[in-house]
Amino acid sequence: MAQPRPRILVVEDEPAQREVLAYNLEAEGFQVSRASSGDEALLLFDEEAPDLVVLDWMLPGVSGIEICRRWKARAETRGVPIIMISARTEEVDRVRGIETGADDYVVKPYSIVELMARVRGQLRRVRPSMAGARLEFEGVVLDTESHKVTRDGVEISLGPTEFRLLATLMEKPGRVLSREQLLDRVWGRDIYVDTRTVDVHVGRVRKALGGPSRLDLIRTVRGAGYAIG
Repeated sequence: MAQPRPRILVVEDEPAQREVLAYNLEAEGFQVSRASSGDEALLLFDEEAPDLVVLDWMLPGVSGIEICRRWKARAETRGVPIIMISARTEEVDRVRGIETGADDYVVKPYSIVELMARVRGQLRRVRPSMAGARLEFEGVVLDTESHKVTRDGVEISLGPTEFRLLATLMEKPGRVLSREQLLDRVWGRDIYVDTRTVDVHVGRVRKALGGPSRLDLIRTVRGAGYAIG
């Protein structure tokens, strides 16, 4: 099973620009949801739980700047990168967008090639395992390009699912992920898997990483989920 593709929400009221954006993002391998208004964006954000949002400033109904402010004010959503696009070219507007919480600001008309690079850069920051990164923690090295894992220089054999599970946990050591979050990120939301399956695969990763003589790097947080470190 391939790793679930990053989900991107495109919020743009101009149909032609929205479709051009969506087409190019899908061509890059991303899953894309589309919203044409602020109100629709607010609904889709909660339904789709995107990994990144491309957000137009000027929207009918709730403005992009207000949407950005709301999402960044919520602890559970403030970590989702927002790339704001706008025809406003003044420095004061760019500053306002960034101060409201936007992670990047792109002025129209923009280069699609540059925007795709900015999307990949933001995803690399928050989802490094999806961007070909090398992850390291306490002697464990996970290379997402070569699909190899070592601990203290010794190669560890992991199946594809266990590899994705470990990569997801290693993206942010110390962060607790619920079983539902792990199911979504490792298996994908379109596939039904019982939450107990997560426990089975965590057990396999633990066994592969260590055995009884080594420190168990994966923590079970009762009632919450799992974390590494």
